[in-house]
Amino acid sequence: MTDREKADGKAVPRGGEKQGAGRFDGIGPLLLVWSGQAVSLVGSAVLRFAFIIEVWSTGEQASAVTALSLCAVLPQALFSPFAGAIIDRIRKRSALQIADAGGILAVGLLALVHFFGGGLEPWQVYPATVLLGISAAFQLPALTAAVPLLVRKDQLGRANGLLAGARSAAGICGPALGGVMIALSGIGTVLVIDLVSYAFALIGVRVVRMRGDKVPEGAGAPRTKITAEAVEGMRYLFRQASLRDMTVNFCVVNLVMVFGFAVVQPMVLLRSGNGALAAVNSAIGLGGVVGGLVMAAWGGPKNRGRGMMLGILGMCLSAQIGMSLLGGVVGWCAAMLVGAALMTVVNASMQSIVQTKVPHEWQGRVFGAVMFLSQISGPLAMAFSGPLADGLFEPQAADGTGVFVLLGPLFGDAPGSGMAGMLFLAGVAGLAVALWGLASRSIRDIDVLLPDVGTDTDADGGTERKGGEKDDAVRA
Repeated sequence: MTDREKADGKAVPRGGEKQGAGRFDGIGPLLLVWSGQAVSLVGSAVLRFAFIIEVWSTGEQASAVTALSLCAVLPQALFSPFAGAIIDRIRKRSALQIADAGGILAVGLLALVHFFGGGLEPWQVYPATVLLGISAAFQLPALTAAVPLLVRKDQLGRANGLLAGARSAAGICGPALGGVMIALSGIGTVLVIDLVSYAFALIGVRVVRMRGDKVPEGAGAPRTKITAEAVEGMRYLFRQASLRDMTVNFCVVNLVMVFGFAVVQPMVLLRSGNGALAAVNSAIGLGGVVGGLVMAAWGGPKNRGRGMMLGILGMCLSAQIGMSLLGGVVGWCAAMLVGAALMTVVNASMQSIVQTKVPHEWQGRVFGAVMFLSQISGPLAMAFSGPLADGLFEPQAADGTGVFVLLGPLFGDAPGSGMAGMLFLAGVAGLAVALWGLASRSIRDIDVLLPDVGTDTDADGGTERKGGEKDDAVRA
C-alpha cells in the first residue's frame, strides 16, 4: 500500500482515489500514456498523409492509394495474433515500448535513406508502411490490455473514449501539418517530426508505472510456441458465443465498409484535389475527437451490444451513403465527421467489452485474435476496390453502362462518379450487416449473456475474488 492508503487504513481502487459512481478521477498514469501516444499519433498521421501525396503524384491511380492502405493494414492484421501472444508473456509496459521502438526503427531507416541515400523513391514508401503496420500490430493490443491497469473498471468506457479521441485528434493535425510540411520543406522534415513523436511516446511509457503489471506466473517454465499461443487466443474467442458472433459481425462489416472507404481518398483527390482531401481527413479527425470526448464524459451506451450495432447503422448512413450522395467539400466533411464520431463510440464499446469479459492474462491473445479476425477482411476489400474502381466502376460511370444504368441518375458521369457509386453500394451492404447484428441476441445482449470476469472492488475498498475470497491487491 502507499502511505496514503496506510493512513486511511484501507486500500483504494486503482487510480488512487476512493471509488465514486460516475467519477473519472486518479487518471494521472493514463494521461501520461495518453499524451505520449497522442503526440506519436500526430507524427504518424503527418507521415501517412505525406505518403499518400507521394504515391498519388506518380500517376493519380486509385489502385496506388489503396495499395498503400493495404501495406498498412494487412501486416497489422496478420501479425496481431502473434503480437497478442507475446504481449501476454511480458509486462504491458514493455510491450508498449516494443511498439514505439519499432516505429522509431522503421522511420529511422527511412530517414537514413532519405538524407544519406539521395532521397526517397516512391516504391520505398510501401515497404516502410509494412514495417509501420507490424509495429502497430503490437501497439493496439498492448495499449488496450494496459488500460485496465491504469483505471478502474467503471472508467474503462471513458478511458477508451479518451484514447480513441487522441487517435482521431491526430487525424485533424496530421493532414494539415502534412500538407504544409510537404509544400514548404518536403518529406525529410516529416520524417524528423515522426521520429521525435515516437521518442516522446516512448518516454511517456517509460515514466508511467502500471499497478499490477507483472510478468505472468510461470514465465520461467517451458512455453508452447508463439503460434500455438496465438491459436489459443482464437480458440478462447470462439468458445464464447457472444464474443465469436460479435467478431464475425465486425469482420463482415469491415469487408463491406472498407470496400467503400478505400476509394474515399482517391475520389476526393480526383474531384477536388489535395486541399479537399486535407479538409476531409481533418473532419474525420474532428469527428473522432467529438466521439472520444462524448465517450469520456458519458462512458458509452448501457447496452453496449445494441449501441455498437446502432452506431454501425449510423456510420453507413452518414459516412458512406451520405458521403456518396453529397457534393462538395462541406457536405463531405459533415458526413465524415458524423461517421467518425460514431466509429469512435463503436470501437471504444467493443474494447471495453473485451476488457471486462476476458481475464487479464488472456487479453493480449484475445485482442490479437479480435484484431486479426475482424480486420483481415479489410485488406481483402482494399485489394479489390482500387482495381475495380480504375478498371470497372469509373469506366462504367463514364459510359452509363453496367450498374450505372440504374445509378447513373444519382451520381452522373464525371470523374469520381464510379467511386461514389462503390461507396453507396458499400453503405447499403453495411446497413444489412448492422441489421443482422441487431437481430442476433448473442450480439445485441452480450452484456447480459456474458458475465464480467476478474475482481471487483468491494465496499471496504479491498478486492473480492470470485468465490468471495478477499485479496489485498488493488485491481481495476
